[in-house]
Amino acid sequence: MCGVPPRYWNYWEIVAKIVLKCKGMFIKAKVTAGAKKEAILRLGEDSFRISVKEPAERNLANKRVMELIAGHFKVPVGKVRLVNGHHSPSKILSINIEL
Repeated sequence: MCGVPPRYWNYWEIVAKIVLKCKGMFIKAKVTAGAKKEAILRLGEDSFRISVKEPAERNLANKRVMELIAGHFKVPVGKVRLVNGHHSPSKILSINIEL
């Protein structure tokens, strides 16, 4: 398995099955909450820097980030899911894209 030690083979097989099942993509985002202007800057194919006006409390900033990502990829907000980084500026989002 391409340089992955044998003890991790089962883990990577599980991850591959999850990705194939979801038929989606993962997005890494660095979020600035409470900014003066909202902005979405694409740094790479799967990484973004996002600024939102909402404060980082009561999940307001996370909801707005999911709305901005959904608008950027032209998918419904229900297709975007926050996988990791609920309480952190560095987030991983999953986008379920219908094939």
